[in-house]
Amino acid sequence: MVKAISIRKIDGKPGQVYYPLEHITLPSSPPKSNEVTITITAAALNHRDLFLRQHLYPGLKFGVPLLADGTGIVTSTGSSTTAKSWLGKRVLINPGSGWESDPDGPEAPAGYAILGGTKMNPLGTLGESVTIDASEVEVAPEHLSSLEAAALPLTGLTAWRATMVKSGNAKAGRNILVTGIGGGVAIMALLFAVAAGANVYVTSGSEEKIQRAKSMGAKGGVSYKEKGWEKKLVDLLPEDRKYLDAIIDGAGGDVVEKGSKLLKAGGVISIYGMTTSPKMPFLMSAVLKNIEVRGSTMGSRKEFKDMVKFIADTKLKPIVSRHVSGLDNLDGIDSLFEDMKAAKQFGKLVIEVAKESDVKAGKSKL
Repeated sequence: MVKAISIRKIDGKPGQVYYPLEHITLPSSPPKSNEVTITITAAALNHRDLFLRQHLYPGLKFGVPLLADGTGIVTSTGSSTTAKSWLGKRVLINPGSGWESDPDGPEAPAGYAILGGTKMNPLGTLGESVTIDASEVEVAPEHLSSLEAAALPLTGLTAWRATMVKSGNAKAGRNILVTGIGGGVAIMALLFAVAAGANVYVTSGSEEKIQRAKSMGAKGGVSYKEKGWEKKLVDLLPEDRKYLDAIIDGAGGDVVEKGSKLLKAGGVISIYGMTTSPKMPFLMSAVLKNIEVRGSTMGSRKEFKDMVKFIADTKLKPIVSRHVSGLDNLDGIDSLFEDMKAAKQFGKLVIEVAKESDVKAGKSKL
């Protein structure tokens, strides 16, 4: 049997309920021909996991392990040559299935199925192990710790597509604004754009987070709590380029209104989420300026591979805000969710499930 953590059903309305965490046990079975079994060493939270506990995410299913981000060591394989080649390797798990390489979106008729907590995919990373097809793993970059590796898959993929693919502006000399710095995706978007040579600016409600972003390569930042913050941002832009080329946004809200004042004609708003509201106004001022709003959700298997290679080549590291240890530590794991609810984090919130050294020695429990 495999021990994991899911959510327990209690009464309550969506947005008002908060489902408690609970331990579950799942049947274990040997991997099929082209499958690998990964003993999980670390897993990480995303906002979708908080939304699942609040019943604000589609397809919720009780009894399915939570979390889509995870890393671990392949400890068992099926009989195929491909599967066997992964034995003993430290890997990252592709956080979703059904999308191979089409730049427009998932090819699978049923759509994209993200790991963790829903009926669309029976797998999740918050458990002792995951058995998955060998085509869904990549070698974890050697320079990353287990905690850093767990922080990468979903946020790295989401930021990669939104920044490096959909924005079309992650290039030397371009001005890019990353809104809401502090969350995992925003931080990875910052790191990717800086590595590509762009001038990156950030917004945040926290001056401390702005300063941390600057230490990571941002040219400057402004507080979105300040009235008229967009004017202050313009003052920070280079004298010969007093406009933005692209905005990478995960909040929605008034980003089109503000963005149409800041972006060049034909500028791009690449949106990977709408945490402020599921609706967002599109204004005539944006139409007249030919502003493009491009939705960006996660990414393909090909983009996941490209992202991991870029991380390995550039030696970039995801930021881990805080971590706790052990699947038995429900209070500690709950405290990570509280950090997310209060927007305290700068980077990813990670659970260390097992020590890598123990897994390699055949002792996986913390």
